[in-house]
Amino acid sequence: MDSNRTTAISLQTKKHFEILDGLRGVAALAVVIFHFMEWAYTDFTTNFIAHGFLAVDFFFCLSGFVIGYAYDDRIAEMGILEFFKSRIIRLHPLVIAGSVLGLLAFLFDPFGGHPELYSTGKIILAFVCSLLLIPLPVIEDRGFNLFSFNAPSWSLFWEYIANVFYAFVLYRIKRGFLLLLTIISAVALCWVAYRSGNLLGGWSGPTFWDGAARISYSFFAGLLIYRSNWIIKNKLGFAGIGALLFLAFVMPFSKWNWLSEPFVVLFYFPLLIALGAGATLTGRLKKVCVFSGKISYPLYMTHYAVLWMFGNYYTSHKPDTMQLTFIIIAALILLVGAAYLVMVLYDIPVRKYLTDKRNGRLARLKSVNAGEKPRS
Repeated sequence: MDSNRTTAISLQTKKHFEILDGLRGVAALAVVIFHFMEWAYTDFTTNFIAHGFLAVDFFFCLSGFVIGYAYDDRIAEMGILEFFKSRIIRLHPLVIAGSVLGLLAFLFDPFGGHPELYSTGKIILAFVCSLLLIPLPVIEDRGFNLFSFNAPSWSLFWEYIANVFYAFVLYRIKRGFLLLLTIISAVALCWVAYRSGNLLGGWSGPTFWDGAARISYSFFAGLLIYRSNWIIKNKLGFAGIGALLFLAFVMPFSKWNWLSEPFVVLFYFPLLIALGAGATLTGRLKKVCVFSGKISYPLYMTHYAVLWMFGNYYTSHKPDTMQLTFIIIAALILLVGAAYLVMVLYDIPVRKYLTDKRNGRLARLKSVNAGEKPRS
């Protein structure tokens, strides 16, 4: 049987963790709400979702589990180059979309912004670097983010690094060595939290290496959960585990963050992954979870263009609490709708086109290697 077809069949017959999809959606929504609240409440102690940024660490842990589950048993057969192609096809279309939307928001923000302060050359360079995920924190009006026109891309940069490390190192190593790497990275994460007082870094030039600590531990931990089969059978369901996840994001912001945040990342998130993988769903909630998982990445990668406009509006117009509540709720609904459109009209068609083109090339290559006349 053709190896491509064998791979496709094996992927179709593998168990799908719908609750983990649903949790991904909960985390994406939490980080979007956090970004709104970050503008509205500069004092984190008054922000009800002050730890929404930890959703990124949950993404990293979930990614380690999913990458191990999806590729551990087939990366040797498919090859490293094809693995990289599959990851680029999955991730990069939305990196591009987020960068384009971010550039448009920078140039045409109706509520402020100062693109005239930057030369055309600097804007083009920052945009190209954003497209290619090359860190370049040079735009002051974008908070000197690593990726000026789409701030959330900082986590995708580290996701790519983790994928490269997985392909060349992690998939080959034994579980004992993976455990050692996880422990070492846990120590590094605790040191970052102690030094900075929290785990909020990774998105800017001065906190660049904090991102390395955050991805390292969580990705290793997720992969370790999969390889160790640390899956906890339970009947909590999506509602129960989703509520437990959301509790981490509404945890109070205090002087003890350097202890509470590492505890959540080191132990609580891996526990939720194990619980999510061990729970089952039926009926309508399964569809909700699948949709939640599908919309999470488009929402995460496209929402920040609106956030900059919201921030400029908030600082210039100072809306009262009632207006602010209405604006944020309406914006969340519109952002989910916009993310759905981006997913359906852009992301899915582009990924399908690239995947079909890649599979067609592989089929032609195999027919040539087998001595057959290639089809035109």
